[in-house]
Amino acid sequence: MAIGLRRPDPTPEPGHGSGISIGGNNIAPLQNVVGQNISGVYQTASADGTTDVDTVRALLIAFRQDLDGNAAGLQHAVALRAMAGTLDGSLTDPAESATTLRGIAQALPALVLGTVVQQSGEALAHAVSGLLT
Repeated sequence: MAIGLRRPDPTPEPGHGSGISIGGNNIAPLQNVVGQNISGVYQTASADGTTDVDTVRALLIAFRQDLDGNAAGLQHAVALRAMAGTLDGSLTDPAESATTLRGIAQALPALVLGTVVQQSGEALAHAVSGLLT
């Protein structure tokens, strides 16, 4: 037995990081800060910072599915459903509905904060903001 020698700390395996992405395209499984696995969420970066209506509609569909699957445990499920309906109607003419869309993009993250629909809600809010730029 050698005294004063200790084993080196194991180095982390490549590819096993914190699950936090700063940017770029990321289609790997994500994990939020409390350790919940997140599936079906994809992050992409756009060069011009804008989002099209079809992207927002696709995220709205995903958010509604997430909302429907978790409605029993959500405090603001009725308000979130109403907001999703308003957003859906506003997508027919985003330029005319800019004030409504801006309000949704600002309010949605606060309503989903700390809930099981946080990731899909924040992704939707971010896309709506991108639609307005």
